[in-house]
Amino acid sequence: MWRTLIVEDEQYARASLCKLFTKANIPFEIIGEAVNGEEGLQLIRELQPDVVISDIFMPLMDGIRLLQLTRKEGHECRFVMLTAVSEFEYARQALEYGASGYLMKLSLDLKELKQTMDKVAGELTRMDKLRLADKWFPDKTTQEPTDHPELNRMITYIEEHFAEDVTLKRLAEYVRMDASYVSDLFKKKMGITMTHFIQNRRVQAAKMLLTETEKTVSEVGRLVGFENDNYFIKIFKRWCGLTPNEYRKEQKIVL
Repeated sequence: MWRTLIVEDEQYARASLCKLFTKANIPFEIIGEAVNGEEGLQLIRELQPDVVISDIFMPLMDGIRLLQLTRKEGHECRFVMLTAVSEFEYARQALEYGASGYLMKLSLDLKELKQTMDKVAGELTRMDKLRLADKWFPDKTTQEPTDHPELNRMITYIEEHFAEDVTLKRLAEYVRMDASYVSDLFKKKMGITMTHFIQNRRVQAAKMLLTETEKTVSEVGRLVGFENDNYFIKIFKRWCGLTPNEYRKEQKIVL
């Protein structure tokens, strides 16, 4: 669940938005509410939300200034602006500062909320995958893994994109080589098939997430590139001898 903060000075608007979130059945949970930008900034510092839904015009500090200061302090939370028709020019300005989207306060319904938050969820998932790749492979340039430059390019690509739909065809196109040749070359140089190499990268990343986060098994699987929960569990057990839940429990005992 993505952690969401609401910043809105009108109590009725906050309550209506909370009610819509409950009905929408979307992967976002509201963890706090603020009545102005100053209070919102303080809660961003304390709660570290994934998403901030903020009104534009508020007392003490408006939503655009809140967005600017949040970015200046280095917080990566996504912003969705609440706006009225007469404020659309300000909403456009917020988009220029990096807001993910906006919601029309007076006409907001379930469909609009779901569409906007689905877009935000996609952005958050991509950010998580990038952070995961950076954390799991922090230094990819200190030593070339093989003596073959094009194979090294493929390995680097896999390490940076393993959570995506990486296929033999895509990699062959990436290095402009024949797919059959790429497959044979990979197995010869690495001693493992490309499919197994990608699976191993995903499983290693999953082990880190299972140990260091409270994300569900399903969320972990999707973050590392498995769209099907059962397949993720099957591959994880093949490499580790344990299911993801069993591995997580074992690590908690060790720690």
